[in-house]
Amino acid sequence: MVNVALIGFGWWGKNLAKAMEGEHSKLRLAMIVTKEPSEASEYCQSNHIILSNEFDDALSNPQIQAIVLATPHSMHSDQIVAAAKAGKHVFCEKPLALTYEDAVKAIRACEENNVRLAVGQNKRFWPSMAKLREVVASGTLGTLMHIEGHYSNEHSTKFFSEWRDKPSESPAGGLTGTGIHIIDAMVNLAGKASQVSAHVASFRSGKDPRDATSVNVEFENGVSAYFAMVRATPIFWRIHAFGDAGSVEAIGETECIVRRNGSLVDRFTYLAIDSIKAELDAFAISITSNGEIPYPISTKEMGETINLFEAIVQSVNTQSRVKVHP
Repeated sequence: MVNVALIGFGWWGKNLAKAMEGEHSKLRLAMIVTKEPSEASEYCQSNHIILSNEFDDALSNPQIQAIVLATPHSMHSDQIVAAAKAGKHVFCEKPLALTYEDAVKAIRACEENNVRLAVGQNKRFWPSMAKLREVVASGTLGTLMHIEGHYSNEHSTKFFSEWRDKPSESPAGGLTGTGIHIIDAMVNLAGKASQVSAHVASFRSGKDPRDATSVNVEFENGVSAYFAMVRATPIFWRIHAFGDAGSVEAIGETECIVRRNGSLVDRFTYLAIDSIKAELDAFAISITSNGEIPYPISTKEMGETINLFEAIVQSVNTQSRVKVHP
């Protein structure tokens, strides 16, 4: 069992806390740090959890082995570096950082201090996405040529925080909320991106935004891709990878369709899982195995995800095609 401190107890912090509950969790929530302790007081008392409003209390506590970050995006990199220097393993909710430079800084700090780093990309753990990766890796599709993606939801309407309304924290429409999951999936399938063109069509800003972001990507290996996200509309997830011998499409959390040349179609349906618990357990395993069983998302992929993320933001801001940092 790994003792952790959860930093941040807002909407998503509460989801992370819930996922660590129960005897089957591989993590033990030992401390919660929040700037609004009244929000967590009853929960901490009921579950015998230490409550603090200071991040340093978690870093200095010798019983805390790992940090779980559910803080505003702009704080992630510095908090990861501080935790790594204190010898704490780090699970950071997405995005890992807002710039490639900050992502590299965070990754290097963890490597230099020999602590495990994990990023919260729970869609990686969906059964539909596991099947999609399996099919792509099997060679069934032939040569991978193109990827399409879409992820939209109503969270910007249902779960609002003042900090999320700042362009500096949530650039390019729904990119930090939904698009980052698509970027992670595409980097995992196609590797490093080379250039990107993106656009946000905004219909209403503020507490309850309405916008649509569209992105076109070229990868270094020649694979092309495009994806979109809409705030706010009913939840929808789709990743579709195309090769010269077939295609594989993940729809939602539990459905995957494989189409092969010759009109052969296979449909797979799976039971849903607790993907937040799955990613946290994978983090715990990476710690207890001393890295011999690595977290399923490599640090290289973490860095390239933010590399592409930053280029998309630049493309939206400059209204031009942008080359991804080499």
